Amino acid sequence: MSETSNISSAVNVQIEESWKTVLQEEFCKSYFLDLKKFLQQEKTNGQIIYPPGSQIFNSFNLCPFEKVKVVILGQDPYHGIGQAHGLCFSVPEGVQTPPSLVNIFKEINSDIGVAIPSSGNLERWAKQGVLLLNALLTVRANQAASHHKRGWEQFTDKVIQKISEEKSGVVFLLWGRFAQDKSSLIDSSKHFILKSAHPSPLSAYNGFFGCKHFSKTNELLIQQGKTPVNW
Repeated sequence: MSETSNISSAVNVQIEESWKTVLQEEFCKSYFLDLKKFLQQEKTNGQIIYPPGSQIFNSFNLCPFEKVKVVILGQDPYHGIGQAHGLCFSVPEGVQTPPSLVNIFKEINSDIGVAIPSSGNLERWAKQGVLLLNALLTVRANQAASHHKRGWEQFTDKVIQKISEEKSGVVFLLWGRFAQDKSSLIDSSKHFILKSAHPSPLSAYNGFFGCKHFSKTNELLIQQGKTPVNW
């Protein structure tokens, strides 16, 4: 078994092939080996980790590298039972829509008139080329940011850098200070960066509502001859 597949299997996931090619060097670096050991130790210690192992890399598996045209950045997975499934802001079918996602749907409705859906599952966005990327890809149950500074940030920073380096015309949606701090990883001369407040109820009225990022994103995609996102 190769080093890459060994590490991938150690966290009980398979990364989609195009991403495995793009990120293969990362899987052999010391920080990722340390991250692998940490996750193994968490499991040994009986910690409940979200999302389930097979869904940790869901954002990549549903949106191959060559299809990425929009990136939405989140922070860490939901830490409540049954919420996280590997896509930032998204929840599986049948799970109550979290407050930030409620506000995202409200802004989409206000911006482009799309009816607010009953489901908070955003897989349909991912399959259209929207990478729904959290900076941290795992979390302990009921402990927000519990896997902070364990290696995920370095890994997902590299994801952003690879997209910036190897693609062009990608629209990055950076909501809130945490996401906006990632703008230094993006070459703004060949990509589009849209910034606003975070959609959380604590900050949505400080600039997220009215940002019109969804219509602006589609305008930028259409200008490049790309298919707009069906939000």
